[in-house]
Amino acid sequence: MSAPHPLASSSADRPLASLPGPRPLPLIGNLAGVELDSIHLHLERLAAQYGPLYRFHMGPDAALVVARGELIQEIHRERPEGFSRLLGMQRVINEIGIQGVFSAEGADWRRQRKLVMSAFDPGHLKRYFLALVRVTEQLRLCLDEAAASGQALDLQTLLMRYTVDVTTGLAFGIEMNTLREPDQALQGHLDKVFPMVMRRIFAPIPLWRYVRLPSDREFDRHLAKVHEAGHRFIAGARERMASDPGLRERPNNLLEALLAARDESGGGLGDAGVLGNVLTVLLAGEDTTANSLGWMLHLLHTHPAEWQAVVDEVDAALAPGEDMPREFDTARGFETIEACINEAMRLKPVAPVSLFEANKALSIGGVALKKGAQVIALNRLAAVNPELAGDAAQFRPQRWRASASAADHSLTKASIPFGAGPRLCPGRYLAMLEMKMVLATIARNYELISVATEDGTPPRERVAFTMFPVGLKLRVASRAHADLHSNG
Repeated sequence: MSAPHPLASSSADRPLASLPGPRPLPLIGNLAGVELDSIHLHLERLAAQYGPLYRFHMGPDAALVVARGELIQEIHRERPEGFSRLLGMQRVINEIGIQGVFSAEGADWRRQRKLVMSAFDPGHLKRYFLALVRVTEQLRLCLDEAAASGQALDLQTLLMRYTVDVTTGLAFGIEMNTLREPDQALQGHLDKVFPMVMRRIFAPIPLWRYVRLPSDREFDRHLAKVHEAGHRFIAGARERMASDPGLRERPNNLLEALLAARDESGGGLGDAGVLGNVLTVLLAGEDTTANSLGWMLHLLHTHPAEWQAVVDEVDAALAPGEDMPREFDTARGFETIEACINEAMRLKPVAPVSLFEANKALSIGGVALKKGAQVIALNRLAAVNPELAGDAAQFRPQRWRASASAADHSLTKASIPFGAGPRLCPGRYLAMLEMKMVLATIARNYELISVATEDGTPPRERVAFTMFPVGLKLRVASRAHADLHSNG
């Protein structure tokens, strides 16, 4: 006899309404007085009050909030059959024309994911690596100027320009160079999209569908500019493919692969799907990696011993006079940097909260869910659970080593910054490569003078679809050439 499905319903399951939780108000539920840009902190505080399974209303309907790592893993493994993204979330994303692999479900998702995954696999990244080096050289020029002048750089802006340049080069074959040409407006328009998406997802009443407020009209203007850029990228790729028909069989980047699939007889990927994936990759590529890098630099600056370990590793790996990794295999190495990245993403994940909807009747942790029931996963809380390790809230990259304790391994297993299950983030290899390039380049060439807010207080966590540190400024000084270590 086969074992029962882990999420199969049972007569012993509790109804969702029986769980503890804050008392809801009519229509708006528990959203009254909640600041959406810090809703993750609000939900984490409620978990401390009501436990790892509780009830929360994002409107008139109750949602199950889950803060247990093993249950969150089960939810991810059940996608896309058992769970999908929240229907209201999908509708908001589709309204603004981002119908890409992120919001797709079922057979449509499988078709799109195959294309997107192939564009971001290690083999393609290796072919793109020299272009990544060129973007990183532009970052170095910015940092050299800041080191010479003593200027404090806005860290989030700097990193987002870097990630936009990398993403447009790898995915679309276009060198934007927003790092050296900051007047390019695209990045400024991109910054306005996610905050509005966040507000609309959590809005109990979709007023923008009936009344256009000034903020909605301003958002429409920014979104139109983003769409305009997407269409421009597509037009450029079509021109390249027209002049070189061989690109249909051997596309150089994601956009060319999407267009080739669009033009195939029965390919099934329409114009909206091509544009949706262009915008999805552009938005996600800018936001997630830049915010992870910001958090990581702050944590490393506040843990000087860990930063010194990074510097020592980079100095040992690079040849004398080499200012950054210039070989793909070198850049993919750096075990210490990778441990720091993983630990930073455990403590400061860009997605501390995920929203799901049950596609059928299921049971989560002994709680019965009907088809259409909403689930809120508190991803960060599961990975910093003090019941798993007493130092769970501390930044300790060593816990990612194979020799770490069982308690440390339980924390690392609960950390899912790139998701889990079938819908693991297709851009995870690129994100890790970017972060290693940035960290190795900074460690090799600069001293971290400060990665802090202007008043020295810890950076506040804010969510605009992804979680970012507020107000971090970066100050660096050039390392003296004599201080650079050699391999010998």
